[in-house]
Amino acid sequence: MKKVKITVMKTASYPDLIERYENPIEHTCDMRVGQVFIANGWERPEGFCTSAWDSMSAFVMTLAHGGGNFYNGWMKDEKSAMISCNDGFRPVSFLLEALDDDAE
Repeated sequence: MKKVKITVMKTASYPDLIERYENPIEHTCDMRVGQVFIANGWERPEGFCTSAWDSMSAFVMTLAHGGGNFYNGWMKDEKSAMISCNDGFRPVSFLLEALDDDAE
């Protein structure tokens, strides 16, 4: 099993949707563009958003086990995937890349 690099590529926020539909919350997403996490195999990295992990864990597991080529050629690098979290108010896009390093 391999490690998987998770890089925050882009963040967005939709104030119009937040104002219209979301109840006030104290803590929102704190992911920053360029932030990098390393998944040890299929394990969620410490400090990584649980909701975002739920959106990508199946892709991380596949990459960690040597799989890839999602959707028959979707990505230029078949050992990668571009996945977004499921927050419709503040979506974050992540690049997942299989590393050559073995998981511990």
